[in-house]
Amino acid sequence: MAERELRTVTIGVSSTEGSKARLRSALRGDPQGHHISFATHELMLKTLTRKRWDILRELVGADPVSIRELARRVGRDVKAVHADVHALLDAGVLDRTADYLIAFPYDRIHVEYEVGAAA
Repeated sequence: MAERELRTVTIGVSSTEGSKARLRSALRGDPQGHHISFATHELMLKTLTRKRWDILRELVGADPVSIRELARRVGRDVKAVHADVHALLDAGVLDRTADYLIAFPYDRIHVEYEVGAAA
């Protein structure tokens, strides 16, 4: 049986110019990997709260699950997990399968962003 290749997603902050540069590179045929980009650090931190990171950690490398099962796994109320899942779906971080299960199709997460001196 062949080993499945692990899929890594890079989550980070990317300016419009940075995203356009990555797109131009991809159009030239350069491999880009998988990215989830936020426009600002503030937006990334607002979207990826501690409890939402708990959801991502539970879903990394896992098969798709229902919101109820996900809530059970993270030990939280279904309604609260439902709200967090929908925030992550709206941000493009999570996917929904055809049968309405919640999916995160990656085996690893790499977080990448820089903080520099104010200009």
